[in-house]
Amino acid sequence: MLPPLKTIRRGLRRATEALAFELARPGGPTPAWDEAQWRLASAAAAIHGVAPLMARCQAWQGPHWSAFTASQREHVELRHRRIAELLSQIDQETRAAGIATVPLKGSALHAMGLYQAGDRPMADIDLLVPEGDLDAMTVLLQGLGYVPSFSVWKHRVLKPADGEPQACLGDHRDTPINIELHTCIQERLPVAKVDITRRVFPITAHPGLNTYPSNGALMSHLLLHAAGNICNRSFRLVHMHDIALLAARMSANDWDEVFGADSRGAWWAFPPLAMVARYYRHAIPGCVISRLAPRGRVLLRLTSRRRTLTEASCAGFWHHTLHGIEWFGSFGEVRTYLENRIRPPVEALQEQQDMMSTQLWLRERSWVDLPRGRRFLRVLTRPVPRMDALYAVRAAFEEFGNPITPALQPVAAGNGPSTSRYSVSNARAV
Repeated sequence: MLPPLKTIRRGLRRATEALAFELARPGGPTPAWDEAQWRLASAAAAIHGVAPLMARCQAWQGPHWSAFTASQREHVELRHRRIAELLSQIDQETRAAGIATVPLKGSALHAMGLYQAGDRPMADIDLLVPEGDLDAMTVLLQGLGYVPSFSVWKHRVLKPADGEPQACLGDHRDTPINIELHTCIQERLPVAKVDITRRVFPITAHPGLNTYPSNGALMSHLLLHAAGNICNRSFRLVHMHDIALLAARMSANDWDEVFGADSRGAWWAFPPLAMVARYYRHAIPGCVISRLAPRGRVLLRLTSRRRTLTEASCAGFWHHTLHGIEWFGSFGEVRTYLENRIRPPVEALQEQQDMMSTQLWLRERSWVDLPRGRRFLRVLTRPVPRMDALYAVRAAFEEFGNPITPALQPVAAGNGPSTSRYSVSNARAV
């Protein structure tokens, strides 16, 4: 029994924006929410990966809220220990094998002390390796008990030979730790490819684990990753928090590295920085944002200044057929985008099949199994909820039981897939 879809959408938006402002400026009063809204807040916290961080904000005291956030912090801390031990093993093995690798994003943020164990969830370990060492690195990881799972244009995924995803809301300490091997750092926005590998991989890399060359290199990666997620409406509050924390350590030289030789070349950094500045006051210098404002992309510049976290994330709830249109830089990109939507390339179809076979939240396929034409027509004719967001909501109501309140009504038949419990800590849009 769930609230009507429109009520869920409003509740997720209310919770997402409240979480963002509380995390940016802690100490606000406990929101005056009913029990159903607190369920939706738990779903939003899981979607955005911030439940462990919210455990440190003791101001909020809602039904089941403290127990949920404290539990998530414990699970994330225990899982972090497993990740740290695995990274130590990888360091030893790659040193012996003469392979240089760079732990990316969350691993790097933890290593530099921006987060304590238990603060930030990590769905998997991302490693950057030279393309010539990809196969050797795969063999090395197989020696540690890993097997290839699938490959997409961005990375190769390996998973433990043993273990299954844990069905729960948010993170679980026993969830298998996947490893994603990257040979380049790039994003499609949504068609144009941006590659910053040269900024990220150290020039003088040594065998074993390496750090990013500088804070500017790490920030460039965080911003490009955020840009790709905003473009695909899968941005998370934890991503925004990463950028805000790192920005406090950035020097003028570090920001110059983000700009590159020509600030117009880093136009993709403007949307995530503009959003961070909207919530985290004074985190981003005004001169940085104005310098990165994309010239010639008026629609992207205007929408970026007004876009909310909810609109950039799956908490926005509804499917959008033509998401990312404001990112286009030419009519050629528009044509390619539309062609790919009408007739997806083989690579895109294979990626969808891989996700359907590996993502726990896609086990119920009533939506993704529909013919593409029927899905397109349905989105055009009526609001359709995103599976990742709806799964999180169902998980939250199953986790704590349905609150008894006359305001709740069941979701109408056909408005969403039914499922059992599921992990939504690393959900991506399909």
